[in-house]
Amino acid sequence: MKTIPHLLNGIRILDLSRALAGPTCTRMFAEMGADVIKVEAAPDGDRTRLVSRMRNERGLYFVQQNLNKRSVAIDFRQPGGLDLVRELVPHCDVVVENYKPGVMQGMGLAYEELKKRREDIILCSISALGQSGPLSTKPGYDYIAQAYAGVTSMIGDRDESPYIPLLGLGDVLTGVHAAFAIAAALIHRGRTGQGQMLDIALLDCYYHAHEVNVHQYTASLGEIKPTRCGRHLSYLCPGGVFKAKGGDIVIMGFLHHWPDLCAAMGRADLATAPGWASDAERMEHQAEVIAFIERWLQSFPDVDSAVAAMDAHDVPNAPVLSIEQTVKHPHFIERGTIRTINDPVAGEFQIPGHPIRSSLFANNHDFVAPLLGEHNEDVLTTLLGKSAEDVRRLEAAGVLISKPY
Repeated sequence: MKTIPHLLNGIRILDLSRALAGPTCTRMFAEMGADVIKVEAAPDGDRTRLVSRMRNERGLYFVQQNLNKRSVAIDFRQPGGLDLVRELVPHCDVVVENYKPGVMQGMGLAYEELKKRREDIILCSISALGQSGPLSTKPGYDYIAQAYAGVTSMIGDRDESPYIPLLGLGDVLTGVHAAFAIAAALIHRGRTGQGQMLDIALLDCYYHAHEVNVHQYTASLGEIKPTRCGRHLSYLCPGGVFKAKGGDIVIMGFLHHWPDLCAAMGRADLATAPGWASDAERMEHQAEVIAFIERWLQSFPDVDSAVAAMDAHDVPNAPVLSIEQTVKHPHFIERGTIRTINDPVAGEFQIPGHPIRSSLFANNHDFVAPLLGEHNEDVLTTLLGKSAEDVRRLEAAGVLISKPY
């Protein structure tokens, strides 16, 4: 762990989470100066250590999500293993976990038990479907919650099976919601002295992302049945992915942007033309509007020229960039949206940058992710008062483990 002056100095998180949603939450804290102690279960620790093992058997998935954390690796099945976790609780402000509901209770680490160790402890429990309700006992991942939330049903072509996005939208969305909830709980504790349990579910966070679908269905008494509609919006026009020469462009030319797009196309008359003047009218002629715009786009030699023409008229638009294009884009590089890290095992490579920027503190520090059990001795001696000999005995007994990856 590298100590830096930042927003969350003095906060300590006991991180019992793994995979993506929980580690995203705790990474927000670790990157902003909090002390995050990641407790990993033997024998392999966080299973994402085994994902994207591309350089010297280092799991790059794990590296990206666990920068600047301290790793303590414990075999929970060994006598005294869970006792070490319990001993750490009074030294931490927050416990974060994302086990299946009921697992923490089975481990003797339910909220009521944690409170016995520290009365004002904050427990943040992250799960796919929530700590209560008929679905709560089901195991789940991002895409399971996404499917239940009606989000998957909105992705893809209308008459085909839906698609899934190949990135961790729900996990990251939920991790950031959890981080906000913890920050709010810390403020509340500062005012009242009270700790609390937070129940953060991927399902709830995904469902919260529906901007029009739910209210349109309920307010229309079921007459409007939102579903996937391919490349274009189902309630405003024009808005979606348009074909250009050599690539695709996302154009949001609806509402007050329609006259700007008309001006860019050299057809200012269409802004007030019968059947084209309002979004409702354009939705009735959506196929015709899309075809007109795509014919115009084909008049340019390439995507960049079409983008420049729309930029000149302040039309919201963007080329559909590949990952290869993003890592080379000057905007991403200048802002630190993509960052270079130097891992002691895997060497130099790029990952997404930390998204929060402060006027007081720098961003994207040269953090590294821990090796498995790298901080066993550091944490147990400084927080629990164990001696180096105690740590050696625990390692010899198999209670503590460490591995060079």
